[in-house]
Amino acid sequence: MLTVNLTLKATESVACDPIPFHDATEAVPVTIRECVKIIGGLSSPGKMPCHSYSLDARKCKNGAKLRKVKGSTCSRCYAYGGCYNFPVVVAAMARRYASLTDPRWTAAFVNILNRKRNRFFRWHDSGDIQSLNHLRNIVEVAKHTPHISHWIPTREYGIVREYLRTYGPFPANLRVRVSAAMIDGSAADDFEYTSEVSTTAPADPLADAFNGKRHCPAYKQGGKCKGEVIDCRSCWGPCRTIVYPLH
Repeated sequence: MLTVNLTLKATESVACDPIPFHDATEAVPVTIRECVKIIGGLSSPGKMPCHSYSLDARKCKNGAKLRKVKGSTCSRCYAYGGCYNFPVVVAAMARRYASLTDPRWTAAFVNILNRKRNRFFRWHDSGDIQSLNHLRNIVEVAKHTPHISHWIPTREYGIVREYLRTYGPFPANLRVRVSAAMIDGSAADDFEYTSEVSTTAPADPLADAFNGKRHCPAYKQGGKCKGEVIDCRSCWGPCRTIVYPLH
């Protein structure tokens, strides 16, 4: 049984947040290259049809607890191995983590994304939200890049709940998907958008679709969102629950 505490205590909110809330209109350098230095760089995971932003998975708050829980979705986290252990990648994630307190972080991110003009962006192909203000800063980036569909998967249930209680709904172009803690389990039903990890194929895909579930097709098309048959963008879309096969 899962016994770790995955909630946000009142004393852990904005008052003692180690990450400041940044002004999205802060003056930043003109060039993308200089702004990229401020945020520590973007990541380019092969599965995605867009850029992303990765942090060290070892810095995850709830993820670090779930990592030690047998049968949890973090117990087999891909971001603890493979290319995420390459020295150059580790160094890049360390730069990004350090950049979160830079007062120019939000404005630099907005400048980069508006200049690149991509239609999609994924937050945290590795790592997770670090604090309430970190999430607020991500929301500010989304608000100031309305032409981009943002997706952020997270296991920081308490932080998401605290944001919604305090600040209201997320922007329409930011899809915050709360991930189930356990393999073959479900996320709490008070979240609007969720994701799950399943060890079995869907018994009835049509019934799942009727109930708001979409099964990720990436592992039938070379592990990518973009395939010969379908270019899937469901993670960014209005589907209630995305189901990923255990891999």
